[in-house]
Amino acid sequence: MMERKTMGIALCAMFTLPLIYQCRQAPEKEKTKTEEIGYYEEPFRPQYHFSPPEMWMNDPNGLVYHQGVYHLFYQYYPEDIVWGPMHWGHATSSDLLHWENKPIALYPDENGLIFSGSAVIDHENTSGLGREENPPLVAIFTYHDMEKEKAGSNDHQTQGVAYSLDNGETFTMYEENPVLLNSEFRDFRDPKVFWDEDMKQWVMALVAGDHLRLYHSDNLLEWTYMSRFGKDQGAHGGVWECPDLFELQVEGTDEKKWVLLISINPGAPNGGSGTQYFVGDFDGITFTSEQQEAKWLDWGTDNYAGVTYNNTPGGERIFIGWMSNWDYARDTPTEVWRSAMTLPRKLSLAKYGGEYTLVNYPIDGVEDLLVEEARLNLHVPAGEEKSIGLVNGSQSRLRFKAPVADLSFVLKNDSGEALVLELDREEGLFSLDRSASGLVDFHETFGRVQQMPLENLGEGELDFDIFLDASSVEVFINKGQFAMTAQVFPTSPYSALAIRNSGSETAQIGDLRVDSVARIWKD
Repeated sequence: MMERKTMGIALCAMFTLPLIYQCRQAPEKEKTKTEEIGYYEEPFRPQYHFSPPEMWMNDPNGLVYHQGVYHLFYQYYPEDIVWGPMHWGHATSSDLLHWENKPIALYPDENGLIFSGSAVIDHENTSGLGREENPPLVAIFTYHDMEKEKAGSNDHQTQGVAYSLDNGETFTMYEENPVLLNSEFRDFRDPKVFWDEDMKQWVMALVAGDHLRLYHSDNLLEWTYMSRFGKDQGAHGGVWECPDLFELQVEGTDEKKWVLLISINPGAPNGGSGTQYFVGDFDGITFTSEQQEAKWLDWGTDNYAGVTYNNTPGGERIFIGWMSNWDYARDTPTEVWRSAMTLPRKLSLAKYGGEYTLVNYPIDGVEDLLVEEARLNLHVPAGEEKSIGLVNGSQSRLRFKAPVADLSFVLKNDSGEALVLELDREEGLFSLDRSASGLVDFHETFGRVQQMPLENLGEGELDFDIFLDASSVEVFINKGQFAMTAQVFPTSPYSALAIRNSGSETAQIGDLRVDSVARIWKD
């Protein structure tokens, strides 16, 4: 889906049916630069996170697994590195780590642009769009009609369907689109659809500005309203977007609860875009939660619009988010492409201090990308600092144990730039300071310090996992009890890790392991 501030910008000339967009091409020098530098080797290009080969990308869409293939569709504008008329880009993977770029999956048509949505496998062919021996892969998405929006009407966002009979290689638009109309809500979008086995029905979670709406269907083509949630619960600093509703078992128990993801822009705890979640119950008609205040999936500024995979092997709940923020998404200092996705993360539900917590941590397969560089234990006396060198600092994973103490973990490079991660014992805070991390002056808010409260820690040390790529850092504490994701743009790779102890006692940094992370792209 698009950012509200960009709605109505005249980026292209729109003609009559069939809908054709004539948009300015990316400057030829950018494509030449890509050819000269090499495939996926431009400055700031992620080496083990997904990014499009070129041009603009935002929300992940249509996450679904089928016949050994994980599909990643995404919001895509193929003509420039800023937001434009939305298509669905497409990539596939057998392991969620190594990706193959595919042709554009969905193009705008006479009903509008192709905004965010989801995809399902219609195993029983309830839609009649496939055959029993070849069930269709069905995409459900939001149409956005720019002309109707400009006219000020509330019927410019509707829901459409497309289907594939060759496992996502090609799609056919449903002839009777749109399948769900709207004349009431200015914002009416981002359908996440799943099969409810208990009720034997399809369920659609859809957002309408400031709340969630739930619909049901027998065939994916005709939808009936059931209920709504959230007008008076959670964060409401901005519009609600990209819902996801799913059930998880609480770790270590037989209890099961339903989790609702809601992205919000603006209104996140560190500014701009973020993703909140609710834990509650779903009876097939209504989602309810006793939770009044927002809980945040990730406290960093750069994890937005994330949703989970349908139809995964073993039913695992795997999440991918857009690694950016609408405050500055169009300004980041890349030239050939813009935006990346987070590492794929397994979601689980746990209780800490009697409170439900949605845990998110990289999938196990990430371990296969790691090559150990060093392993050691450090003793950092009070008031002192110790440093270690990094061979491949901007393509690495750092793992260690640390006490709950006044500690700073500073990633430095030869250009004098530094990314500062800090624990504040008294305040119970973890902070990320990228104000001197590299290029930061492209937007006034980019250098702000980000903070995350550390609540319900329990006893003992903290486990840290820090993943550094060419233009991002993802921090996981206690195997995903806390997460913080941020973009960074150092002008040269980070070459050292300095650990400063501002406390009154010696800090033991245990089992510090430094790994290089393998590049996922083949030339």
